[in-house]
Amino acid sequence: MDPLLRCFHHIEPRGEVFFPLSQAYFGDVDDPATECHCNLWDWDQLRFIKIKGPSKFFPPEDDAETSIFAQSLDYLSPDVREITIDSDGLLTGVSTDPDVDETAFAAYMPFSLCEHLVNCPKIYFSQLHEIGRLGPGVDLLSYNDQRVAFKFNPLRLPRQLECSWREMNIISKLPPHPNLVPFDNIVLEDKESRIIGFTTKWIPGGRLSDPKKPFRLEWLQQLTQVVDFLNFELGIMHQDIAPRNLLIDPESENILLFDFDCAAGGQDGLLEGRDDVTEIPHWNRKIDMIQNIEWTCDREPDCDVSEFRQFLNDWIANRTNGSMERYLNAPKRITWPAFQDPPDYDVPFQFSKTSTGEAKFRPGERYRRSALKNGQYCFRWQRPPQRRQPVVPL
Repeated sequence: MDPLLRCFHHIEPRGEVFFPLSQAYFGDVDDPATECHCNLWDWDQLRFIKIKGPSKFFPPEDDAETSIFAQSLDYLSPDVREITIDSDGLLTGVSTDPDVDETAFAAYMPFSLCEHLVNCPKIYFSQLHEIGRLGPGVDLLSYNDQRVAFKFNPLRLPRQLECSWREMNIISKLPPHPNLVPFDNIVLEDKESRIIGFTTKWIPGGRLSDPKKPFRLEWLQQLTQVVDFLNFELGIMHQDIAPRNLLIDPESENILLFDFDCAAGGQDGLLEGRDDVTEIPHWNRKIDMIQNIEWTCDREPDCDVSEFRQFLNDWIANRTNGSMERYLNAPKRITWPAFQDPPDYDVPFQFSKTSTGEAKFRPGERYRRSALKNGQYCFRWQRPPQRRQPVVPL
């Protein structure tokens, strides 16, 4: 099995498929008996869970709720939205009441309102068939006997939604290139043709981060060429170049760059220091830092390390002067409309009542349950757990 699938097929531990969203304390946080509510997102089943219990089990920013929920997972119905534990850490209550479901309403843009994407290939979600789950927000799917990676964002997190919008627009407009993972389709939900994600070609060769793969000078040359192409021809800055985001094409033996969710187009999304390839945090990087790093080899290179260093020094020297100006004035710059919620997201909904019982309305962010009561369509992401799905060999 591909190592990218393992986290969703392991029975234990399961913590890596849960994402803590928030914690709320109803009293003194240092009092172990204070009631605490923790909100958790289950990336495997794509559902929201609330865990309630004494604060002694939920230290601030400790993410203990992930392991607590993992212990109960095998005994809970997929319809459970809330669990309660007692002072001994034992499960004492569950709820499937829709009114306790605090899943945020994620409003997706109708394809009909995206004129700039009209020529992009598209496919409906019902036409895709699940093969495996590669990680949070990325599935391995198939249609018409071909396999694709499906990238999606089911959470109502504004920054992530904006990054997803930017990534989809960038990769759908990238011209064919031997070192870029090819775009496949925009994915639409079936009822209202809203954009819920996109697919790219599935590359089964593994990532460059695999330490068993000898490192080739040719790959460094390919990487610098594709970076120059993105920067100076298209005005795109990837901003997250790392071995985990580089695949090896088993047919051509080329490296392929993917994962543009941190990318910038011109000044849009541009972060200082993110145009580097080191593992040093971007806020601590400087332009000449890579030349001063003492290199250590964790795998077999195909030539002497000095050849890698010389090639990289020459490349950096060619980019030192005027690189930012060339980037900002790229001749074939990719552009796209700014991210925004669809117009119907601002339809007012009832969020409370006055002291006299009159309904109070407001537009904007809401729970999914409020959107449903308001008659708004909500795409349902929830699915069976991966452990109950058949394992399909890659």
